[in-house]
Amino acid sequence: MKNSMMTPAEAAARIDAGAVLVIAGSEEALSHLPKGRWIGGTSVYFMTETGGRIDRENLFVTELDAAQEARPVHYQGEDLPSLTMGRYDNGLSVILLPAFSKAHEEFALHGAEYPGLFDQPVMGWVTGVHLDDLGRVTPKVFDGSRGLVFEDGAMVLHVALRADRVADIDILNLFEQDMDGQEITFSESGFKVRMAHVDGAEVDFADWVTAQGLDTRLPLVANYAGALVNASFQSVTPGEGVAFYAPVVAGTSYRIARSPGDYATIFAERAKGDGRQELSCNCILNFLYGEMESKSTGSFTGPATFGEIAYILLNQTMVRLQLHAAQAAAVA
Repeated sequence: MKNSMMTPAEAAARIDAGAVLVIAGSEEALSHLPKGRWIGGTSVYFMTETGGRIDRENLFVTELDAAQEARPVHYQGEDLPSLTMGRYDNGLSVILLPAFSKAHEEFALHGAEYPGLFDQPVMGWVTGVHLDDLGRVTPKVFDGSRGLVFEDGAMVLHVALRADRVADIDILNLFEQDMDGQEITFSESGFKVRMAHVDGAEVDFADWVTAQGLDTRLPLVANYAGALVNASFQSVTPGEGVAFYAPVVAGTSYRIARSPGDYATIFAERAKGDGRQELSCNCILNFLYGEMESKSTGSFTGPATFGEIAYILLNQTMVRLQLHAAQAAAVA
């Protein structure tokens, strides 16, 4: 894989050359691209080799040069559970979802139940907009093969890999549960909650968060058999409730995260491998809270997004899709 920031003209040249691409950029920049073997999603926040940046004019382009074939498909409504059905035997699927759309919510709540979801790598992100544009501009996904733009539905690129390559997914999560903190559970699943149980006592959750003076830059963390999954705070409004960027799950035990320290430094220390050969995305919250503009996270570059997908929806993580030689992967 090859990653680089490009002008729309440079990206168009790669499309015209027949390259298989995943592209992130502003709606305006993406709208200038010709038809071809690509999918795209809106974002103006990026991690580049020179550091984090906000860019409305240029595009972040990942070229899947190990792809033998590629098929972009737009899934919507009742079609979403079938998004695993169009895959190739030796391949991967890149999925883009518009933030705050019905597809975003549907996938977040029910994606783990889709048949065959975990049988082959599914990686991607939730598309977004500049934070100043929230409420005025809707995030989009692009079907480059047909020249179409969507505000809803999942845009998926099914990719057939060369026989000598296999893909896997790695998740970098800086957060751990603060085991000295209180246990938090919810009676209902969803992106927004009103009530919670804290150490067994029912509380108005927004009032409780406010009274505790919690640092809402730190997410709630659940432990799923050793896999740590974050639910990041979007807003806390006393009298109305608490909204999250990923849904909380009823009956699951959460605790507030322990602070990891300096985001950019820790990311660079913990990220292993050559990010220039990987498809990766970082969370917009890491970008903001880590004050990553102009800061580097090593060789790992990509869009900063409104959610990350590594089979399921994640928050405040970095997700990486890596390609390995087939024989090396078999030995491992």
